[in-house]
Amino acid sequence: MTQSTPPAGKTIAPDDRARLDQVFMQVVLDVQAQVQQTRPAQAGNLAAMFHKETVTEALQGCAMLIAGWNQNVVDEAGVSRAAKALRALDLGELAGRVEKLRQIDEA
Repeated sequence: MTQSTPPAGKTIAPDDRARLDQVFMQVVLDVQAQVQQTRPAQAGNLAAMFHKETVTEALQGCAMLIAGWNQNVVDEAGVSRAAKALRALDLGELAGRVEKLRQIDEA
């Protein structure tokens, strides 16, 4: 079995990860729940298509964050991807919460 390369991002000490796991997961699960409740800003098939793509981007960013967290890393690509999609969905406050995960072990 080959060892996968950990994602690029901030490495979290195992003790910090255990201590902060509930906080991290609460942010990610909250983001996922709120993203799934959004609706397209306008009527029409094109707006619906772009909305679906943006929701997918946000959820994939969350999946990257969880995968990185499982390897003791705050995945930088996951943070960026999720935050960009959240801003596109007009969820700027949530995007800020995701970006603050970069400093989760500094509190």
